[in-house]
Amino acid sequence: MLSIGSMKKEMGLVPLERSEGERSEPSRSGGGTNPTEPATPVDPEVEAKAKRRQFSAAYKRRILNEADKARPGAIASLLRREGLYSSHLITWRKQRESGEIAGLEPRKRGKKPAAKNPLAGEVHRLTRENQRLQKRLRQAEIIIDVQKKLCDVLGLTVPPIEQSEDDE
Repeated sequence: MLSIGSMKKEMGLVPLERSEGERSEPSRSGGGTNPTEPATPVDPEVEAKAKRRQFSAAYKRRILNEADKARPGAIASLLRREGLYSSHLITWRKQRESGEIAGLEPRKRGKKPAAKNPLAGEVHRLTRENQRLQKRLRQAEIIIDVQKKLCDVLGLTVPPIEQSEDDE
């Protein structure tokens, strides 16, 4: 009497041995583990907040130069090697073509400071000058009042000053 295993062998139903680089390899698919390799524990900690990557202008220029010199198939390997996306190249090329020198530097995120009014310096200077002239005017009025009182005490007559419409 034949066993089930021997019958499968005769009919060719026995599974073939797996080759080295086969896709369904247990170590890749998460199946079994190789007992000869020590198990390395995976760090279960996840960062509380992901950090946004920022690239320096020199790095962006270097990558753009490499991408410009690369053959069409080599660009994909460049992106994989550097951990970049094709959208990075598109954005950086637009920035380079538009002539934005600061566009290659990482921009500070958040609310932008209010634009400085170009006339603000002139307004500030004129305000200070106005305050200085008002102070001199008050001093001049005090001196004139004292002179009028002195003339009254001494009995001198002072001709009246005619005020024009421009004085007011």
